[in-house]
Amino acid sequence: MINPPTLTKHSLFKLLSQRFTAQDKKLSQIPNPALLQDAPKAAKKIASAIRENKKIALVGDYDVDGVVSTAIMVDFFRQIPYPIEAIIPNRFTDGYGVSPSILEKIDADLIITVDNGISAIEAAEICKDRGIELIITDHHTPSEILPEAYAIVNPKLSTCEYPFSEICGAQVAWLLLALVKKELNISIDMKQFLDILAIAIIADIMPLIDINRTLVKEGLKVLMLSERPSSVIIRDFINKSTLSSEDIAFQIAPRINAAGRLEDASIALDFFTATNINEAYKQFELLGKLNDLRKETEAQTTKDAIKYVNSTNHQKVIVACGENWHEGVVGIVAARLVDKFNLPSIVLSIENGVAKGSARSIGDVNIYELIKKNKHFLDKFGGHKMAAGLGLNAANIELFSDAINQSALKIADKDFIPKDNIMGILESSSIDLELLNIFDNFEPFGEANPRPTFLIKDAMIIEVKTFGKEKNHSKIIVRQNQHERKTLELILFKEVLKIPQDAKLTCSYSVNKNEYNSRINIQLLINKLY
Repeated sequence: MINPPTLTKHSLFKLLSQRFTAQDKKLSQIPNPALLQDAPKAAKKIASAIRENKKIALVGDYDVDGVVSTAIMVDFFRQIPYPIEAIIPNRFTDGYGVSPSILEKIDADLIITVDNGISAIEAAEICKDRGIELIITDHHTPSEILPEAYAIVNPKLSTCEYPFSEICGAQVAWLLLALVKKELNISIDMKQFLDILAIAIIADIMPLIDINRTLVKEGLKVLMLSERPSSVIIRDFINKSTLSSEDIAFQIAPRINAAGRLEDASIALDFFTATNINEAYKQFELLGKLNDLRKETEAQTTKDAIKYVNSTNHQKVIVACGENWHEGVVGIVAARLVDKFNLPSIVLSIENGVAKGSARSIGDVNIYELIKKNKHFLDKFGGHKMAAGLGLNAANIELFSDAINQSALKIADKDFIPKDNIMGILESSSIDLELLNIFDNFEPFGEANPRPTFLIKDAMIIEVKTFGKEKNHSKIIVRQNQHERKTLELILFKEVLKIPQDAKLTCSYSVNKNEYNSRINIQLLINKLY
């Protein structure tokens, strides 16, 4: 942004108001789940399986969305009460979703998938041969060929009439259960699940507009009051008078994800389905330890990946690979490469001649479509516009890398421009507690409703202090304009700022609420140095 506007609190409020053309929906305005293709059919089948005392198994996924989808299902069935077998595949031994290896472990009459299954063609065949009825609930982009299942509930099917398709796997499962409840004519309050449903929506980076905005807003309120042991632990851990979507995104989601990334997602499932505080606390402690280990593993793999990228020629899409890079962190490492090189990035871990990995995109580049165009090099793939997973023979990596870069040459340069979303230059006098109150009107912030980012241009650096256990964070005192008396304190995490010769700072930053010991202060966090 060359000439960003100078903003006051009043002009900022007007700008933020333009993001929402319609009023927020009420919970009562969430579209009827029966509009989801195959959902009424699936609900009837689940209800009749319960009445006929059939064996029901559930197959989830190892990320936050998959774990929460499974937890909502487990809790719902517990309240009927009806026994179900819930399985979350292990990333390392089972691979993704309802796979042939997972089916070997299951003895059931009916299998329900949550947050996976849309590409499980082989598994559907096995179910058919074994006389198992299969209900797929998913939200990932379908391919041209669909699995042969009894019912497929996915808002992204071209023939699905549900009016809002950008929902996560947990939402699909929750909506389906509302129909099951109706079929069984039982009284289970579906609102009780909103605390963990909100966590899935935020963690799966769903756009916080339309019904997602409503569900997250209401879900965060439920989270503050819920007696669910996992919610009590989350509240105690964050220790604030209100919870924001960013508290969940930065403090809770990585912990939940750490289980599936490094060990087994059943640890996270046990956390969400714990029936008492002690049990939930034990699992949360374990998740914290795994998350610390994840950070270390990720930092080392990121270093190795950057070294790899610097030693190779990359054009439009980075394809980085390494022997025995930890499969559980390749997605985060791909995101780090996107931040560093401003290019879509694919990071692959090679083990015994097989490469598995994750892709992350930038700007308006649809990474899923790019990968799909080159699927003849792959054994499997799936995902969304901004993130995808893939697997291939290690011998094909170079061919795939060349081909995907050729495909990317056809994409306009403007689509590769990162979306910094800088709104303007904020007057120093506008940075006060009243500004925080203005932001409160536009929460929750997240995908499609980003927290406002501002520019500081050529600010005079007064002082730089380091802080933290390892003194690896910076506190930078600046004067935005020479004639001003007011100084601003900016925080730069994980970097020690070296003062440039002209002692000037240009960066983008966000204004955040810092609550400590019931006192609220303003915290200016640097997003990017320029």
